[in-house]
Amino acid sequence: MKKLRLLLGDQLNSQHSWFENVDKNTIYLMAEMQQETDYVKHHIQKVVAFFLSMRNFADDLKSKGHEVIYFKISAENNAQDLEKIITKCIEEYQISHFEYQLPDEYRLDKQLKNICSTLKTESKAYDTEHFYTSRTELTEFFEGKKLLLMENFYRMMRKKHHVLMQGSQPEGNQWNFDKDNRLKYKGQVPIPNEITFNQNIEGVLNEIEKANITTFGKIDVKKFNWPTSREDCLKQLDYFCENLLTHFGDYEDAMHTDQKFLFHSRLSFAMNSKMLSPKEVVETVVAFYHENEDDITISQVEGFVRQILGWREYVRGIYWKEMPNYAQMNALENHNKLPAFYWTGKTKMTCMQKAISQSLEEAYAHHIQRLMIIGNFSLLTQIHPDEVDAWYLGVYIDAIEWVELPNTRGMSQYADGGILATKPYVSSGSYINKMSNYCANCHYNVKDKFGEKACPFNTLYWNFLDEKKQYFANNQRMGMMLNMLKKMNPEELAKIKEKANHIIENIEQY
Repeated sequence: MKKLRLLLGDQLNSQHSWFENVDKNTIYLMAEMQQETDYVKHHIQKVVAFFLSMRNFADDLKSKGHEVIYFKISAENNAQDLEKIITKCIEEYQISHFEYQLPDEYRLDKQLKNICSTLKTESKAYDTEHFYTSRTELTEFFEGKKLLLMENFYRMMRKKHHVLMQGSQPEGNQWNFDKDNRLKYKGQVPIPNEITFNQNIEGVLNEIEKANITTFGKIDVKKFNWPTSREDCLKQLDYFCENLLTHFGDYEDAMHTDQKFLFHSRLSFAMNSKMLSPKEVVETVVAFYHENEDDITISQVEGFVRQILGWREYVRGIYWKEMPNYAQMNALENHNKLPAFYWTGKTKMTCMQKAISQSLEEAYAHHIQRLMIIGNFSLLTQIHPDEVDAWYLGVYIDAIEWVELPNTRGMSQYADGGILATKPYVSSGSYINKMSNYCANCHYNVKDKFGEKACPFNTLYWNFLDEKKQYFANNQRMGMMLNMLKKMNPEELAKIKEKANHIIENIEQY
């Protein structure tokens, strides 16, 4: 009885029970495919990182005695399509059983179910053994409730998995230290040099080029600083604990022109490819905190745990609860086109120039850059969520649809009408000025709403509130701002709207 087991590019979990024993009659199948590189245009670093990680994982399996069939992207016998590759291998190796791990993307889940329905061999799906929760746990938790509040889900997860708990109470006597995590970075704390990995990526790059894969963004052949093996991912985790955790919470929302990464862990790719599990990351960080409580406060650690145990599991639950309809939602009926400068970073707005350029150069930006700079501007200019989705899914190294879609279409663009967020995450320039030094030397004046050099965020913010005021009329969290809008001088509002229309119609000039 020969068994074929499929491993997708984001299923690189070496701790999975599949690998406990070596079975000569079990063959593992891995494939780099144009099906996956071409469904959206991806950042070159994202493609390189996944291919390199897959190859390292396959080599590790082989070194432990497992049999692996691996199709490189430029291989002549690579059919570039999942169904064709599976059926070809089943026939060629006389397979009697086909097995796969549950995909985390709806489209692949649907595709594999369709493939299995046509196979003559028996098939079976297994859990990836990665997440804290099942696909349906969030749906079951919120059954009968109108609001899907993340905070409620997060507290349940803390209790269930006994993370940062003292008996039935949270460590530090409060569940959430978010108010302590909003310091502006002014260089008051030195940031250690980032960890480096010695990796040869020229071979992978040449093969991507040979296969005519269309990508965008920048890549430095001599300095590719993403971990692409479990060993390097563990080094990244240790580096975060020893060098960055002590100030992570304080500055997790901060932005600075001279600091791309600040105190962020950049472990998201390692987790989303499953080279690290969320449980081992959380347990490692919490254990390090308990060993170093004289140097690290609870607010640093809780903010990090909330992102993984709370938010990461929460958005995955929302994804599986709401798909496939979620991917088409456009509650605010936004239809404008994505500006060309999203692909170049060439804009006079310092905050947008910094956040977009960093995304193009590093395939990474932290959550506030994604949400309150790029996402904020996208919503204020009323860009179609389909276009915003495609950009976010392609540009970020950690973007896989299950995590990208709820964060973008839900939290960032409010296109789901409030399923995920209780209010739209929009702001004027004042928030950006509060959390960064971006406004200090900007071409625009952060305190002006409609003058010649008025900050576009100011103008667009009030215009957005006016445009969507009927939609948010019954939203209590928007009440204060809508009341301020009502009290605004009509002549001033007219000037703001005129300026906003000019910005939207001539967006490339800004």
